[in-house]
Amino acid sequence: MNSQKLMRLIIGGLVIVAMMKIFLSLSSSKGASGKTHQVIQGGKFWASQRIPQLNLDKNQEDPVKIEHADPEVDPEVDPEVHPEVQPEKKDTIQSKEEELEPEIPDNTPKDPLKIVHLDLKGAPPKVKYLREIFPLLSSLGANGILLEYEDMFPYEGKLAILKSSFAYSPEDIEEIKSLAKQHKLELIPLVQVFGHMEFVLKHEKYFRLREVETFPNSINPLAPGSIDLVQDMLTQVMNKHPEAEWFHIGADEVRGLGESEDSKRWLEANNGDMAKLFFNHVTAVGRFMTNLKRGIKLILWDDMFRKLSSDSIKASGLQDLASPMIWTYSPNMDVKAIGNYIAKYEEAGFHHVWFASAFKGASGIDQMWTPIDHHLKNHLQWQQVITSMPQYKSVRFQGIVLAGWQRYEHHTVLCELLPVAIPSLAVCLQTLKYGSFDAKAQSEVQRILGCEIELSNNECKGVSFPGSDVYEMVKKIKNNLDSSVKKIMDSYHVRGSFSSYNRKHNFANPRNLGFFKDDLKKLMNEWDSFLLSFRQSMEAIFYPDTLEEWLEENVNEHIERLGEMVVDVERIIALNGKPKADPVKTR
Repeated sequence: MNSQKLMRLIIGGLVIVAMMKIFLSLSSSKGASGKTHQVIQGGKFWASQRIPQLNLDKNQEDPVKIEHADPEVDPEVDPEVHPEVQPEKKDTIQSKEEELEPEIPDNTPKDPLKIVHLDLKGAPPKVKYLREIFPLLSSLGANGILLEYEDMFPYEGKLAILKSSFAYSPEDIEEIKSLAKQHKLELIPLVQVFGHMEFVLKHEKYFRLREVETFPNSINPLAPGSIDLVQDMLTQVMNKHPEAEWFHIGADEVRGLGESEDSKRWLEANNGDMAKLFFNHVTAVGRFMTNLKRGIKLILWDDMFRKLSSDSIKASGLQDLASPMIWTYSPNMDVKAIGNYIAKYEEAGFHHVWFASAFKGASGIDQMWTPIDHHLKNHLQWQQVITSMPQYKSVRFQGIVLAGWQRYEHHTVLCELLPVAIPSLAVCLQTLKYGSFDAKAQSEVQRILGCEIELSNNECKGVSFPGSDVYEMVKKIKNNLDSSVKKIMDSYHVRGSFSSYNRKHNFANPRNLGFFKDDLKKLMNEWDSFLLSFRQSMEAIFYPDTLEEWLEENVNEHIERLGEMVVDVERIIALNGKPKADPVKTR
């Protein structure tokens, strides 16, 4: 009897322990679920103020409207295409040789990303400047970097010809990745695979791969060796970024597609299907990247398929390989047209959509000074689009890239330098954070940058951010260099006694030249001293080729004019007013 009682007590105790474990497990699960929901809902990206949702007609299709800042540089893009080429097997990041099926996209809700684009095809910053900038970007609300390598990647082997003399070293890339991780910035590499391949196709070695023989813009997708070249580039970059979650393959502005003899023959055999020509290439690239790294999430610019039907997109399978990045940089962008694109891409089966605004490099092909108000207006309109996204049920907004173009293309001049655009970037990031550039957003920008934003003058007064010395010096050059030279050239005695004729024939009264000689030499000395400091500040951030180009484009013409005037005035004064040579006697 005693043993039976003991057995009952033991069994009862075990039952109680089991019930307690079940209860505790359920409570823990419920708490974790609630915490996850709270984190998702608590993101600060969304506007604090309510903006009415856009009433967009899902089935409406507007004509494509490419809104690059300078219409002469960015003519309307026609839909163009690529061939049916299957990628050859390359070394894969996950060490699997067989071609993999696309991984099912992860639809777990995440806060949209705010990515800052660093365009390295012009004025690439030194890594030591990135050490200062990355923490600033993070404090301003960015959580990612889109790194457009172009010729700054340390390509090796037969691709070594592609890299700049100042390309980052493998050690530099490791430090950039470490800095990004340290400051919680998602690093997304960008490699062009179709259009904007000037940095590759400018080399005679690759002339045969051009779509248009005389232009280096776009690769011929049907030429033998084209897909191998693209795959080799992607493999080398991916090998340096095995941890990357996203990868941008470009594919915008494929100029001249369909004009090569290869493409013409293909189109003739395929009912002129330009859409298929384009999609064959990008989907081949997409499959290759999926095989290279299992689970990689691809992004590409959307302009080449804005005019194409959702059925054409769906038939290509691109929607299972990549996400479109809709871009427009105009302060007067067509918000309704953007809605039409989103609706079409949703109908085509894309799972995610990205947006791209601009904080610099999109307001003029040779812009020296960033117009903050221009870019603020662009972001305010993008904020309307972002707020409208809940109406789309099957496509999710993944994030927005704030583009910082350094050139419109590889062969064009520099746009604004990165330090010059930091106030614009700060204004745009805080606008996305707060939903508008209200008093709180402005106060936050001014606190972080240590300056006073003046939108009416497009400047930040009293700056103290990394590179602010370059910011102030560029402002002085913009405002004063040309005007100071013109002022002295327009003075009474220069116009009356130091004309081009006087200088050519060494004929002038030394007394008249004396009225402006000292002022001329003083101005020359002041600019010489200033430009010495400017060189030192620029060299701390940029490589020598950037400094040389920027001075050539913005400074040298004025300084050379001053220098020539100083030489001429001293030479002519030394002649003591002698008569000019008699042209008859000198025959």
